[in-house]
Amino acid sequence: MKEAVLQKFGELFGDSKGVEVYFAPGRVNLIGEHTDYNGGHVFPCALTIGTYAAVRKRADRTCHFYSMNFENEGVIGISLDDKLEPSQRLKWANYPVGMIWAFGEKGMSPDTGFDMVVSGNIPNSSGLSSSASIEVLTGFVLKELYGFDVTNQEIALIGQFSENKFNGVNCGIMDQFAIAMGKEGHAIFLDTNTLQYKYVPVKLEGAKLVIACSNKKRGLGDSKYNERRAECEDALARIQTVKQIGSLGELTEREFEEVKSVIGDPVKERRAKHAVYENRRTVIAVEALKRNDIATFGKLMISSDTSLREDYEVTGKELDTLVSEALKVEGVIGSRMTGAGFGGCTVSIVKDEAVEPFIKKVGAAYLDTIGYAADFYVVEIGGGPKKC
Repeated sequence: MKEAVLQKFGELFGDSKGVEVYFAPGRVNLIGEHTDYNGGHVFPCALTIGTYAAVRKRADRTCHFYSMNFENEGVIGISLDDKLEPSQRLKWANYPVGMIWAFGEKGMSPDTGFDMVVSGNIPNSSGLSSSASIEVLTGFVLKELYGFDVTNQEIALIGQFSENKFNGVNCGIMDQFAIAMGKEGHAIFLDTNTLQYKYVPVKLEGAKLVIACSNKKRGLGDSKYNERRAECEDALARIQTVKQIGSLGELTEREFEEVKSVIGDPVKERRAKHAVYENRRTVIAVEALKRNDIATFGKLMISSDTSLREDYEVTGKELDTLVSEALKVEGVIGSRMTGAGFGGCTVSIVKDEAVEPFIKKVGAAYLDTIGYAADFYVVEIGGGPKKC
């Protein structure tokens, strides 16, 4: 990938002299879904697949962006002297431009432009955070090129700010945090309410993480993601009339059952129930993993998926098919949808000897049921952003 982005950079911009190459990973969330904006815990990890960028500073105030994943979009240009705002013209480049804008809002504006060629091996619209990967990558590039005094954790927060305020997706902190703070061989147990976190080794002796991509395209901004967040915020506001809490993540299951009637809406009650119960599931799952109890972790993954399907209603036929077919395969320890939902991916823990049968059986059943193929990735847990 490094050689490919360098070669393309030379083709587009004359030569590759003085060009640096950077990388930011994708991420998968093992458990703890739709809890990050509800003040709960999440348990994501960075992957060894991700996004590469070949970058070189310019002498003028122009920035050029080119994606090898969207070659038909050509080179997209902006001037740093113009007002930076989202537009359809920018297409995928709304993400790097959003980061330049967000850095500027935090008092860090680049004094010159740059040329950037990116290429990612994360499936687009898959739920593995290709957009957050580009955001963190751009933030890391800005830090490296212009010497901005910013930590990786701060880059994650700026990435969330950019996603919320520039691109209009009311996401939580998990995606950017997992990518910016990734550590090889470890997942991140993150309290999204306090940003306190711990690295937890993921030792899947005799098993692998397998991601199944549904290939159903979706965009967070035009999905029901923001609607789900609003439903939870409304449920929280109702609960706050009888209980002094700052987020749904502060409630135990028992406390929720005691106050849920005040919500007064069965749909919003189910949304809030998921946020509370999923948070507790995540805490218990991480404790199980620390004990090397992969079987319990797998069962909690399945419970998570059931709640996402029945209480949060963010799965859909494609993801439901992938999970139900996965659980029919001998050697599958756990399986669940991962990411925002409405398409995207599932993540499964599969015993080594079952990986090939898993891909074959689930793939055939999915094609038969849905009418088009799913893609499968056997993934490793990688580190955060870096210079290559």
